[in-house]
Amino acid sequence: MKKFEEKTINTKELFNGKVIKVHIDDVELPNGEMAKREIVKHPGAVGVIPITSEGKVVMVEQYRKPLERSILEIPAGKLELGELPELTAARELEEETGYAADNMEHLTSFYTSPGFSDEIIHLYVATDLRKVENPLAGDEDEFVELHELTLEDALKAVEDQWIYDAKTAYAVLYLQSKKG
Repeated sequence: MKKFEEKTINTKELFNGKVIKVHIDDVELPNGEMAKREIVKHPGAVGVIPITSEGKVVMVEQYRKPLERSILEIPAGKLELGELPELTAARELEEETGYAADNMEHLTSFYTSPGFSDEIIHLYVATDLRKVENPLAGDEDEFVELHELTLEDALKAVEDQWIYDAKTAYAVLYLQSKKG
């Protein structure tokens, strides 16, 4: 038995969408009491830190409807059914930036919000970048603008809340740790 395990007694699906599913679980707590858990199911995602030969990180600016504003992010996207994370990383890098990488290294994987979601992000660093002559087309409902930032520019973007999401802030922190 897992420490503090909550045993699922019943699951009720509330929503089944294009990206997420939402359900509510009735669970038995370790002390025998009952509780409800609202859970967002997500297929998982990747984030890519593309680093140019000049040492700049390629980021995309895009509008995020839940925030009602544009933010600056590392290229990222959700896993397609049965797709390996490293293939998703290469695909998203090309679709969002027009670059391919001769070197793609997995850094880590982390859960974004384990209090209510099972979304996991697999984070990669892409180096030895090259422009793709005819890159894969991005999602038709996705509009992005490329930016190449130095580490100092990225740190300032975090401070100014232009970089405002966990995966990108984590990427900047990683780059800062490697500089020292």
